[in-house]
Amino acid sequence: MYVIIMGLGRVGISLANLLIDDGYDLTLIDDNESLCTEAAAELDALVICGNGTNSKLLEETNIEDADFFIATTGNDEANLLSCILVKKYNVPNIIARVSNPDHEEAFKAVGIDNVISPEITAAEFLEKLVTRPNVADLISIGEGDAEIFDMTITNDKVVGKRIDQISPTKDFIIIAMYQGGKLVIPQEDSIIARGEKVSVLVKRGSFSKVSKKLEK
Repeated sequence: MYVIIMGLGRVGISLANLLIDDGYDLTLIDDNESLCTEAAAELDALVICGNGTNSKLLEETNIEDADFFIATTGNDEANLLSCILVKKYNVPNIIARVSNPDHEEAFKAVGIDNVISPEITAAEFLEKLVTRPNVADLISIGEGDAEIFDMTITNDKVVGKRIDQISPTKDFIIIAMYQGGKLVIPQEDSIIARGEKVSVLVKRGSFSKVSKKLEK
């Protein structure tokens, strides 16, 4: 499978890492030169520095051969325009991130049906967590003040501990665990295992601190 990702922010980079681990062939696009340089040095993917709303640049990615085009920037307008351009190349799967849920209808109006809103996703997770303590400490998702990340447990200081010994805090809450490839809603007595993937709701600005706590 050949996947093109536009946007090398946290969402794009996290997705790229997951797809690379799964063996996908990737091309990454961003107009930020420093982000491109960093990605090219760290990821096993072709990185093109430029504007993904430019047809000529899209053609340099062999867009007509892509199985997926995924626009993950934080700019809804750029994501929308790039997806409109990509449609003419008959890419079978086009996916767009929408930062403002109010813009979702605009994407669907031009035929972009695969629209992902991190804010809505986070809100749906929170709905299932209303009985968990300290969730209120993570301020409004709708204002973009928290994000969901997948992390892999590698820090010996948390391996073997119960969930309620480390989560929730004022900075994060573990909202899902993946055991045997299946999503499991953690209970207070769930034990954290080495190498286990977890989904974590993280207060904006706390990602590095939380990553160090759970990962090496």
